[in-house]
Amino acid sequence: PTAFYAKHIVIPPGYATIRLPGIIPDEIAFGKDTETQAGNVFAKIAAALKDAGASEADVVAMTVYLVAPTSGGSMAFDGMMRAYGRHYGNDAQPNRPVRSTVEVAGLVRPGILVEIEVTAAVPANR
Repeated sequence: PTAFYAKHIVIPPGYATIRLPGIIPDEIAFGKDTETQAGNVFAKIAAALKDAGASEADVVAMTVYLVAPTSGGSMAFDGMMRAYGRHYGNDAQPNRPVRSTVEVAGLVRPGILVEIEVTAAVPANR
């Protein structure tokens, strides 16, 4: 009950899934820290879900890709978690999707530290 992610998710019959591709931060966030970039990505996810007729509360699965911000360092998981906690598993939005977080060597452009994929599920007749 205290984890920031769900141990499992069951999507009921009659639900449609919405799959968002890997979303990266806007160029204005390039070169900033992981928390800033993750906050930008979560805001973009919320907007994309809204455009698709869903919300962050409908997210059932998430994969987070993080790059170590310095050579030889490790991913800034705590920074990502601070941004994540403003969008998921809090009083305003208690949904906690299943989630995997992985460290990668790099992403599509230099300076990008975060890429996030999500899957949401909504009633098909919504």
